[in-house]
Amino acid sequence: MGYKVAVVGATGNVGREMLNILEERLFPADEVVALASRRSQGTEVSYGDKILKVKALENYDFKGTDICLMSAGSKVAEEWAGRIAAAGCVMIDNSSRFRMDPDVPLIVPEVNAAAIAGYTKKMIIANPNCSTAQLVVALKPLHDVAKIKRVVVSTYQSTSGAGKEGMDELFEQTRAIYVNDPVERRKFTKQIAFNVIPHIDVFMEDGYTKEEWKMVVETKKILDPKIKLTATCVRVPVFVGHAEAINIEFENPISDDEAREILREAPGCLVVDKREDGGYVTPLECVGDFATYISRIRSDPTVDNGLALWVVSDNLRKGAALNAVQIAEILGTKFLKKAA
Repeated sequence: MGYKVAVVGATGNVGREMLNILEERLFPADEVVALASRRSQGTEVSYGDKILKVKALENYDFKGTDICLMSAGSKVAEEWAGRIAAAGCVMIDNSSRFRMDPDVPLIVPEVNAAAIAGYTKKMIIANPNCSTAQLVVALKPLHDVAKIKRVVVSTYQSTSGAGKEGMDELFEQTRAIYVNDPVERRKFTKQIAFNVIPHIDVFMEDGYTKEEWKMVVETKKILDPKIKLTATCVRVPVFVGHAEAINIEFENPISDDEAREILREAPGCLVVDKREDGGYVTPLECVGDFATYISRIRSDPTVDNGLALWVVSDNLRKGAALNAVQIAEILGTKFLKKAA
């Protein structure tokens, strides 16, 4: 006997990807329900070779549903969390609403799967920010061996991280430039086509943006509260795939060759690191893949025990939908134990 799974936000980029990945990974679901707002009711979405008609979240009764994959934003997650829990359903939330709640586990399965056990406090498990997810997958195996003291990370984040509107704006602005039409800006603070924008989410009092703050506090919660981290998050004119340039300072010595071998054996990591033209992975090449790709592994001579890395991942997959489905898999096999 399998599970009944509801996907909230099924018409969005991440929601559609969740449906794709549930089918690709043969998740043991007897029934999958696609949910969205009332205005999307009746929209058709794909689930493998099946077509699901989207139902209105407002009218849905979660009683009898085992797992809810929530990808509809913080307000919806907050509004529905209590009702979903009261129905006996576990919510795996992709928004930022519950990430820093001490009673809600914040999970990247390759890093801290055991913490899923804490879901019983609120019947909620949080998915981290997309940029944090790929970062900690790369950091964890190195931290286990040499203990990380400090991380400096600069991100190159695709427009899909801002939803369909972000991707549409990149496409429309690029087309407008080629045909000499006026360039309109709606989603981003500045033109994104042929540009980069060092601003994701709102600014905070200390000058960092909320996206940068998320990377700091989420890495501490998931991996180790003693790690010092500073981030600069940048939006780039790419449709899908986040990249990160990472500098790491360790407590103990670790060479680039040692790091390369450690990462080759690490879950979720795929090392492509040839010191030649094209011997690295770019965002374009990671789209549609599950792995967190690691390239440009080299010693950083400016600090003791330093390394530099280039890390790339499909943000709609590992950064969101895949991570949520991986959590659901562990929840099902180790905690709910309903599937045959």
